[in-house]
Amino acid sequence: MENVEVFDSPGKGRGLRATKELLSGDVLFSEAPFASVVFDSLSEKICHSCFRRQEKLQRCGQCKFAHYCDRTCQIAGWKEHKVECGAIKAYGNIGDNFGKTPNENIRLAARIMWRLDKEGSVVSDTQLTTIDDLEDHISEMSEDDLKDVKVDIHNFLDYWPRYSKQHRVDDISHIFGVINCNGFTVSDQRGLNAVGVGLFPNLCMVNHDCWPNCTVILNHGNQSAVNTMYHSQMRIELRALGKIEVGEEVTVSYVDFLNVTEDRQKQLKIQYFFDCTCEHCKGHIKDDLKMGGKVVDGVKVSDELVKEVTEYSREMLQKMDKSRADGNYHEVIKICRECMEKQEPVLADTHIYQLRMWSTASEVLAYLQFIDEAADYARKMVDGYGKIYHPHNASLGMATMRAGVAHWQAGKIELGHGMICKAYAILQITHGPTHPITKDLEAMRMQTEMELRMFKQNEFIYHSMREAALKNQPMSMNNEPLAEGVKNLFRRQKK
Repeated sequence: MENVEVFDSPGKGRGLRATKELLSGDVLFSEAPFASVVFDSLSEKICHSCFRRQEKLQRCGQCKFAHYCDRTCQIAGWKEHKVECGAIKAYGNIGDNFGKTPNENIRLAARIMWRLDKEGSVVSDTQLTTIDDLEDHISEMSEDDLKDVKVDIHNFLDYWPRYSKQHRVDDISHIFGVINCNGFTVSDQRGLNAVGVGLFPNLCMVNHDCWPNCTVILNHGNQSAVNTMYHSQMRIELRALGKIEVGEEVTVSYVDFLNVTEDRQKQLKIQYFFDCTCEHCKGHIKDDLKMGGKVVDGVKVSDELVKEVTEYSREMLQKMDKSRADGNYHEVIKICRECMEKQEPVLADTHIYQLRMWSTASEVLAYLQFIDEAADYARKMVDGYGKIYHPHNASLGMATMRAGVAHWQAGKIELGHGMICKAYAILQITHGPTHPITKDLEAMRMQTEMELRMFKQNEFIYHSMREAALKNQPMSMNNEPLAEGVKNLFRRQKK
């Protein structure tokens, strides 16, 4: 591996540092998963080989659980599914497990152990560590987490075939511990929604910083060619967010920086078992923006009123999340409007609870086809994000893209084109020029640039042509808003 090397990071243990100067958008390394699986809840909606979301999938005729885009994907995934297929079928015929399938943690653990048994602990020349050497933090887990691990081990032993190599409980426990704190969230082909979990050993060596110098994206590779010889594997790519000097430690953020220091540190302690001492945590940097009050004519709203509206917002966010999970989108908008009416005179435009309301309102309103209102809230959200996030943060890029599309759809071509260009510049760094979403953005950028020229030449003709086009071909319904976004680098199993 030419760009990074393993070293002892002060206060962190092993880490990776740069062996050469790197610039924004440079790929430090790419890595295929040691093993990966689709979430239980999406097993019929996501291809189990390429992890793409498809309307129609072909089901495995044997286990009836695995689903694939087509015959090509099924052949590509057979190497991993071959042993698993019979195990899933047998598991569903055991007493209390009748008709059931093992959960994603158990399926991932089994795939890891089958590969270890077949290929050994080192599967490529570029692998920097082994599964055995990764931390499992079993001894530091809470009683509730340990109970969950014991239940998973019990079900794993029911699932693991008798004809496969048998393992000690301590070895199985280690794998579950590694998955618990190092299972990487796998996204769909557009990078918008979490659809699975995988283990990437080299990525596990990259330490955390709340204001990192790298980001991680998933490249789904190419399984569409008829000849499997031309297929490329799904892989993660570690990309530089800015200039990295020789010898500088490379870092990523395990959690979303939008959260305040206290919440980030709590999450890091619970899931990853360490106390973050980065500069942004030590200095509580930007916490004042994230929980701040509005300043009106040079006078700041009182702390008591900010605290009161903050607590109210927290309660409303819980109600909103429930309505959103239930698919009651008109109720979501009702809650958002009621809450935002109280927030806007009191909270700063960077207050994270107000940003969450704007984000949800813009997404759901766009889905319900209230495009103008959706665009206004999306613009407010992006303005707030821009004051908090790193300028090359992937979440900022995705939010800016969404806002740009909303303005474009609303006929606000100047603002829309500007936002789409800004998003394209960010995603060129975070995702790279060949990622599907960057290619989509490039096409949007070219289209909006052409429309903007038309708008500047004759505004009346532009709007007349746009209205005529919408009458002949009404704007299509946006995708249904999904609650599971990709915010955290590693994924913690839901209880």
